[in-house]
Amino acid sequence: MDNQQKVKTLINLRVQAKMGGGQKRIASQHAKGKFTARERIEMLLDAGSFEEFDMFVMHRCYNFGLEKEKYLGDGVITGHGTINGRTVFVYAQDFTVFGGSLSETMAQKICKVMDMAMKMGAPVIGINDSGGARIQEGVTSLAGYAEIFQRNIMASGVIPQISAIFGPCAGGAVYSPALTDFILMTEQNSYLFVTGPKVVKSVTGEDISTEDLGGADIHARKSGVAHFRSADEQSGILKIRDLMSYLPQNNLEEPPYEECTDPIDRLEDELNSIIPDNPNMPYDMKRVINGIVDNQEFLEVHADYARNIIVGFARINGASTGIVANQPSFLAGVLDCDSARKAARFVRFCDAFNIPILTLVDVPGFLPGSSQEYAGIIIHGAKLMFAYGEATVPKVTVTIRKSYGGAHDVMSCKQLRGDFNYAWPTAEIAVMGAAGAIEVLEGRNIGAITDPEEKAKYIDEKVNEYKNKFANPYQAAAYGYIDDVIEPRNSRFRIIRAFQALQTKKVVNPLKKHSNIPL
Repeated sequence: MDNQQKVKTLINLRVQAKMGGGQKRIASQHAKGKFTARERIEMLLDAGSFEEFDMFVMHRCYNFGLEKEKYLGDGVITGHGTINGRTVFVYAQDFTVFGGSLSETMAQKICKVMDMAMKMGAPVIGINDSGGARIQEGVTSLAGYAEIFQRNIMASGVIPQISAIFGPCAGGAVYSPALTDFILMTEQNSYLFVTGPKVVKSVTGEDISTEDLGGADIHARKSGVAHFRSADEQSGILKIRDLMSYLPQNNLEEPPYEECTDPIDRLEDELNSIIPDNPNMPYDMKRVINGIVDNQEFLEVHADYARNIIVGFARINGASTGIVANQPSFLAGVLDCDSARKAARFVRFCDAFNIPILTLVDVPGFLPGSSQEYAGIIIHGAKLMFAYGEATVPKVTVTIRKSYGGAHDVMSCKQLRGDFNYAWPTAEIAVMGAAGAIEVLEGRNIGAITDPEEKAKYIDEKVNEYKNKFANPYQAAAYGYIDDVIEPRNSRFRIIRAFQALQTKKVVNPLKKHSNIPL
């Protein structure tokens, strides 16, 4: 064979590899409303930036006649490219080849690209579309999963890891996405579960659909497994690209900065009147966030899960910033097991990747009741406290309205190393609300009054006395726990100035192998 024929053979092999499992299976993928692995990578990365590895890898299994069916690439596309000019490493499982099932060689390809990502200090994005372990390969497939899991664990907190679920992901396959930083699912075509509906039916007798067991809606709304969900793959990929714009390449870099076109000293007059006169009336905290961040752009994480707390990314004076905020318009912004866990994980991610944290507080306390106690509210609340106390990134806290009891402590208070703690004049910082406090403090005196009108008058007097003394930010400011009481419409400017002052912050936690966060 001469050199020209060798080049021609290479070109033909590349064409063959790019066809995956063949035209018929590609058409079947499209008929389901799904893109192929290569099409997904093309949409994700900057045009023309993808460089592929291991196109010619094939499986080495001879069980159950598998040696008679081989495909170049063996069911996963791996390589690197750029998103907005920044290097990322990617792998995308190819459902047209053995249903995207994981073989020994597929695992080796994925591990190779993850090792390279760690070596280069660049994010890794995995696109999952797989029927699970390749049964014909037995334990080598399971070992392959464990090799991937180990790399997910070692990469955690070192490089950002993103998982896109664009098809089935079941059994042991679910644990790699679960170990990554963010999971995105698409509606209708993607699902995640440890055991499928048939196994559930045979073991427990429960009759449940694939969608109701592990679909995007369930994991985005009920379990909290999915951080993002999208209507289709195109919008999902755009969301991943948007997310990447807020994240640094690795834990040793600062987060990306974009030139700010929104005036630093922009006054948001709406914020001066956004808090209702009635302290029990709700308002939408997202309006406060939009009034502070650059150009009203906010990428919410876990938008449909534990909606009594808001977490997400924005830019403040061009700098990527993590935002945690209670949401008074849902369950009055109370903290429960799910919201505490959601916020704690987000705070820890921001801290791992040097992203400053802005906390907006309006929390009446922890949700009371036996169901919360049985679910471990003590441990889950401690997670949020632990996350804030451990975090060394710049932390700015603004108390908007209520900040009561233990919930005041866990929301980045001064004693958990909050750097700048501000309050609006509408802030109420106290052990508990006025009505509850008077019930405790004056219960005996109230009980001794027999006349209903006189009792009501006495309660009103004591409630007002308590409000005047405690339901304001000034007692906390008198102790230095609040650094300043600020005019609401001036919040953006004061927050920006605070973060500017914190750019040279240096805090180092005690030397240890690792902390033992209450899990």
